[in-house]
Amino acid sequence: MRLCLLSFLVLFIAGCYTSGKNMNRKVSFADNPVVAHRGAFKKNNLPENSIAALKQAIELHCTGSEFDVRMTADDSLIINHDPHYHKLEIEKTSFAELSAFKLSNGEKLPTLREYLLTGLANNQQTRLVLEIKPSGISKERGKLIAGKVVSLVRELKAEPMIVYISFDYDILKRIIEIDSKAITQYLNGDKSPKELKTDKINGADYHLSVFQKKTEWIEQAKKNKIELNAWTVNNAEDMQWLLSKGFDYITTNEPELLFEITRTNSRKK
Repeated sequence: MRLCLLSFLVLFIAGCYTSGKNMNRKVSFADNPVVAHRGAFKKNNLPENSIAALKQAIELHCTGSEFDVRMTADDSLIINHDPHYHKLEIEKTSFAELSAFKLSNGEKLPTLREYLLTGLANNQQTRLVLEIKPSGISKERGKLIAGKVVSLVRELKAEPMIVYISFDYDILKRIIEIDSKAITQYLNGDKSPKELKTDKINGADYHLSVFQKKTEWIEQAKKNKIELNAWTVNNAEDMQWLLSKGFDYITTNEPELLFEITRTNSRKK
C-alpha cells in the first residue's frame, strides 16, 4: 500500500513539474517569414506531413511548419492532407485500418498527439501551424473536431506554439469561442481584412493570387493589424513580390529557396 502511494506521489509530482515547465515555455519565434508547407519535405524527399518533415523544418529554424489535421471514423485525430489515405476515406475509416499503411519513409501515420509532442521537443522558434480540414460529413462535425483539437492542445500545454488555420470559417469561430486568446488565420480568401478583424480572426492566409487581384487588401490588413500570409509560394519572383509588400509569412514547399532569398536581400541592405 505504501509503495503504491509513493509511486502515485512520484508520478503526480513529475506530472506537475512537466506541466509547469510547459506552462512557462520560453518562446522566441525565428525572425524570418518562412513557413514550411506540410513540413520541410521536398528537398530531402520526405513524405509530406511526416514527423521527419516537421523535424527538418525545426532544424532549418523556419518560423512556422504547417500540417493538416483530420479525424477518423472512431474520433482519432491524425495528420494527413487529403480526405483519403491509401484510397480509404478518413472520416469513414477507423484509425486501426488507416495505420496499417506506413508512410513512404517507413513512419506510421502520425496522430496529432505524436505530432505536437515532436513539435514541442527542443523547439522554441518554430510555430506549429495547425490546419483543421473541413469535415466532408457536416459543419457540426467540423466544429466538433475543432473542439477536440483545442482540448488536446490545452492538455499538452502547447498553446504558445500554435497557430490555427482553416478554410472553414465556422471552425475558426468555434476555436475563438473556446479559447479567446487563440491565434487564428483564415485560408479561403473570401473575407476582407476588415471582416476578419470584426470576427477576431488574426490573419489573412490566402492564396497568392487573391492578393495579386486585391492588392488593396494588403494595406487594409496592415491598418487593421491583420497578419499577412500567402500560400503556396514556390518561385523566387513571387517570393520577392511578397517580401517587397511586407508580408509577415510566406508558406512554401521551398523553404530553402526562401531562406536564400531573404539572406541575399539582407546582404544588399
